[in-house]
Amino acid sequence: MLSVRGLDAFYGRVQALRAVDLEVRAGELVTIVGPNGAGKSTLLRAITGLIPARAGTVRLAGARLEGLAPEDIVRRGIVMVPEGRELFGPLPVVDNLRLGAYALGRAGRRRHAQADLARVLALFPALAARLTQAVDTLSGGEQQMVAIGRALMGRPRLLLLDEPSIGLAPLVIRDIFRVLEGLKREGLTMLLVEQNARAAFRIADRVYTLAPGGRIAAARVDRDADSARAAYGLELIQEGVAP
Repeated sequence: MLSVRGLDAFYGRVQALRAVDLEVRAGELVTIVGPNGAGKSTLLRAITGLIPARAGTVRLAGARLEGLAPEDIVRRGIVMVPEGRELFGPLPVVDNLRLGAYALGRAGRRRHAQADLARVLALFPALAARLTQAVDTLSGGEQQMVAIGRALMGRPRLLLLDEPSIGLAPLVIRDIFRVLEGLKREGLTMLLVEQNARAAFRIADRVYTLAPGGRIAAARVDRDADSARAAYGLELIQEGVAP
């Protein structure tokens, strides 16, 4: 589904990613772990065209993506849930959700939006009573539900998630990861950036580690966060609570 080969990315003169090779097969949930500052978010931004790749290739189902505008990449089926959510706070929940379907075009929205909204509310029942409420009045966990739901409204072929557990209470983290596990069972392909190793490793098919300096390596899936730290030297992983 997704193939990244030899990807370099820079912020000015500072190299953030070095010759990154990454693969996500159809139906997999692949997770990337690593300490703060290693370049995990940068990798997702490079895949989605938000920062330019200096070298290397990014392909979705064989089609090259590097050089395309972010909106064109979204139309091809890659949708990201960004760190920090980036919602429209003054707008109600329902409008934020419907904005996720924009890339489907008018005909696609007419055909799918109502059913897709019902599906999002089935995944996140807490939002059903909040549809007319301004997003910036919601709790952090509810806002994360809106951010994931908005992405699902775009009918992604590949869903990218950037630190979906950050800043959330343990019970909310459990619920979020249960939803991700359910989406995986449905066959949705996902690439998850996460510092909560215990939660991420429990649902991942495969794991990559990203070290400071932007170098990536494949790793075995280890369901125990303590042994994961010992094996991969990820001293800064935040363990959190398992789903």
